[in-house]
Amino acid sequence: MDIPGKACGACNMCCKVLDIEELNKPAGPLCPNCVAGSGCAIYNSRPDVCRDYICLWKSDRGLSPQLRPDRVGTILMEDDDTDEYRAVCDPDKPFAWRNPLVFKHLVAIAKTGRTVVAKAGLKSWRIRETGEWGPCL
Repeated sequence: MDIPGKACGACNMCCKVLDIEELNKPAGPLCPNCVAGSGCAIYNSRPDVCRDYICLWKSDRGLSPQLRPDRVGTILMEDDDTDEYRAVCDPDKPFAWRNPLVFKHLVAIAKTGRTVVAKAGLKSWRIRETGEWGPCL
């Protein structure tokens, strides 16, 4: 179900920051199938990993329009295998998760008891309910 005001628009952060093994696309560079201004050139035949991806910003009415991924340099997602709540950053902006708006949201999620992790490339940080954070070991 589409939520008014929550369209991808010019945002293509998921096509940049996610690792898409089926397309041999590492995290970081924009997917070669992503066409600026028009979206995915292989949308109808895109791999399951792309079909299954759920953008939390688009699907959660409670997330502010200001948290749109391309505006804050971070996509918010849940890991089904670990139940982690993740902020995956644009490698060009590895500390985008420290944007006050994003960080406040991540701390609020941590306060619910969830494990919250910010990731940028191969680095990751755990955000705690107290607002403290440190590298994941």
